[in-house]
Order: sequence, then structure tokens, then C-alpha cells
Amino acid sequence: MEGTQVLHMALSVMECDLLKEIQAGYEKDTSLMTIIDAIVTKTATPKHFSWMKGVLRRKNKIVIPNETKIKDTILQWLHCSGAGGHSGRDVTHQRVKGIFYWKGIVKDIQAFVRSCSVCQQCKSDNSASPGLLQRLPIPEHIWSEVSMDFIEGLPLSAGKSVIMVVVDRLSKAAHFIALAHPYSALSVAQTFLDNVYKLHRCPVSIVSDRDVVFTSEFWKEFFKLQGVTLQMSSPYHPKSDGQTEVVNRCLESYLRCMCHAQPHLWSKWLALAELWYNTNNHTSTNTTQFEIVYGRPPPVHLPYLPGESKVAVVARSLQERESMLLLLKFYLMRAQHRMKQFADQQRTELDFEIGEYVYLKLQPYRQNSVVYRSNKKLAPKYYGPYKILDKCGEVAYKLDLPAESQIHPVFHVSQRKILVGNVPTTNHLSSMFPSVFEKEPENILERKMVNRQGRAVTKVLVKWVNEPVEEATWEFLFDVQKKFPDFEA
Repeated sequence: MEGTQVLHMALSVMECDLLKEIQAGYEKDTSLMTIIDAIVTKTATPKHFSWMKGVLRRKNKIVIPNETKIKDTILQWLHCSGAGGHSGRDVTHQRVKGIFYWKGIVKDIQAFVRSCSVCQQCKSDNSASPGLLQRLPIPEHIWSEVSMDFIEGLPLSAGKSVIMVVVDRLSKAAHFIALAHPYSALSVAQTFLDNVYKLHRCPVSIVSDRDVVFTSEFWKEFFKLQGVTLQMSSPYHPKSDGQTEVVNRCLESYLRCMCHAQPHLWSKWLALAELWYNTNNHTSTNTTQFEIVYGRPPPVHLPYLPGESKVAVVARSLQERESMLLLLKFYLMRAQHRMKQFADQQRTELDFEIGEYVYLKLQPYRQNSVVYRSNKKLAPKYYGPYKILDKCGEVAYKLDLPAESQIHPVFHVSQRKILVGNVPTTNHLSSMFPSVFEKEPENILERKMVNRQGRAVTKVLVKWVNEPVEEATWEFLFDVQKKFPDFEA
């Protein structure tokens, strides 16, 4: 398309008020007035510039005076409108430079797009995973610090469908315990006593994710009385030391290989799986878990050959055992350092200051107490901004969430995005789409029971205020009651 055609289309679309602002802005821009006077009086012919119908052009593009308000209006038009579509920096630049020209246009477009609050909330963060890997300290003694997790979704076997995995963080030895579903904090604690405590006494600390069992008041109080420190991952960033997850994968692979033809018999293989795992040579420790715990190699059953006598396993001295533990810690430190180097190659280090504002990434279909989302699929990816109240550790921060929120206010650094620009005084999303964020329920038209994550829950057909019946939507009753506590559903 010719430049004159683009210009003609631009002028036909642009509002008259904007053209008047551009023309008025020329009078305040001395550098442009010099060029205009030279063209009008024909005292000089500035290269690439022309004057037509009261508008200064450069290579057939409208020249914009040095007025921030005019530039912002143009960028709002070509970036935030339906035609602009909140495109990225390069696409927006192509749109703007096809019609307009001003000095520093690339820098201004980059700053505008980067500070666009809608883009910050609704677009994915394509930067490297925030937050460097945080290594846990090497434990002092065997079975003094453990990590715990569950493997769920297994077929029913002897009345059990869950495996509780407990791993010693120093020796890497593990216990695999079958559980029946549903299980509670009380039953898990009793299972821990029956299978781990009786062998190794109570640990000093337990590393886990934020499963409902581990966050229950019973679990916290029970282990508090035992003097055990509970170390949990950040909410909605279930990555602790990664150790238990690796053991889970090993166990799942073993069971898959051993009983894929008869999966309902997996519980019969669990004891052999534990022996198999604990007698494997571990790459981080450079020995077997069995030898670390018991101070001798795992027994090897050799077939009896005529003429040979049985030779007893040579006992190891305590001094040799202590030497082996020192060597073990050396290998673990080396493995941790190597793992951190590899992990940090795909990560970026982010550090926020207390008092700064950040956008928060909410989990789809969850965390509805922070902000109501009528449609989860098309909801923004980030909400806020929220103020940082405190720094908790190296990669976790406490946020000033709304008073009605019912979730843990501490989040991993990967769940937030720094606010670029000033703190918005109004919610741009709600002003653009008031029907989504401000509508209120009028009455309930229908009810039905549906399956939600294995549980029967109620869904209601909501008739919204000032909207026709045809616009009624199906919502979860729990979400409606939480968002509108005064509404009698």
C-alpha cells in the first residue's frame, strides 16, 4: 500500500480532536515550528519534510510534536484498541511507524508496551524461570531429616491405593508404605510411627509440600510436641528439594515394569521395590543406601558351590563408618553443586524490595477468594498489583492480599511479576469489561449436581442483575456464596 493511501486512511479514522491537538502542539514545539516556517516561507527545503492541510509530514508520515499526552493517545489507539489487540513491542511499532513519526518513537513504544497493565496481567511471562535453586543444608545424621510425599491414583490393591514415600535426606534411603484412601492426618501420623519412628526415632525436620495432611492443625501440633521442624514448599510452587519426586519416579517405573500386566497386585511388590531401591548404587552418594545406613554392603546371595565354605561379611569399625559419612557428605555437596549449576542455567535471579508492587499469578480454577473470575479459561493470568510486605527466605515473599482472601499470603518468586510503571488507580480490566467484574446475581433459576475432582458439588444457573435470562450462566454454588456472601442462594 502506498504511503499516501495509508496516510489517507489514518486521517479518515483519526478523531478531529486528535488532529487539532497535533496542530496545536506544533506551536509549542520550537524545533518543528522552525521546519514548518521554512517550508511555508520557502526559505529552505528540509529533507523528507512536507506541509499539507495544516499537518507536517516526514516521508508521508504525520509528524507528532513533543507532547506526551498526544503520544499516549496515539499509542492507546494503536495498542489498546480492538484493532491494536495489545500486540507486542515490534508489532505495535510497525503499526505506529506506518502512520506517525517522532524522535525516540522506538523507545517510547517500548516503554508504553512494557508498562501496559493489561498486557502485564493477561500475557504469559516468557522469561527464564524466576528464582535460583535453593539448596537445603546437608543433614548431620542419618534419618535425622526426612522428606515425605504421596503417590496417588494407583489401582486398588489389597484395599490400598496410595503409597506414602519417606526419604532420608542424607543417606537417600527410603521407606514405601501402602495406604488406604481416603487418609487423614491422624492415620498418616500413626503410619509414620508404625513404620519409620520405630526404626529411626523421630527426625529433626520433615520436608514436604503443602498437602492438606501436612498443613492440618493436628499434623502441626503433633510434630511440634515432638520437637520436629516442618519445612513446607511455597504455596502453589510445590518444589522443595526435588528428592522425593525423583524417588517417586523410580518407584513408579519399578512397579510399572514389574506388574504392568496385573496392576492390581502392586502392593505385593512394594517390599521388594523398597529393597531394590535401597540396594541400588546412588550417583550422588557413590554407594548404596543400605551400606550407608547399616555400615556394610547389602548381602549378596551366591549359589553354593561344592568345596567352598561360607565366608562371613567382614564387620566395619566405627572409625570406618565415620570416614564413610564424611565421604558421603562430600559426594552430596558435589552433587548439589552440580545440580544447582544445571538448574540455574534455565533460571533468572529475581529480587524484590519490600514496599514494591507486583502482579500475582493465580492458579486456574483455584484461589477464588483473592479475585472472582466468572470464566477461568479467559481470565487474566496475573492480578493485582499487590504490595510486598515481607521477604520470607531467599525466593518467597509475603503480599498484601485483599482482606477477604483465604489463601496463604506467601508466594514463590516465580508466581509474581514486577509492576512496570505507576500503580494503577483503577482496574483497567474492570473498566473495559464491567459486565464481567461488576455484575451481581439476581436469583437462581436452576440447580444441578456435578462431579468436581471426584466430589459431588452443586452448580446453579444464575440470573444476573440488569441482564436478560438468556445471559444466565452456570456457576459453582460455593463460588457464588464466597463472592456474594449477602446473596441468599
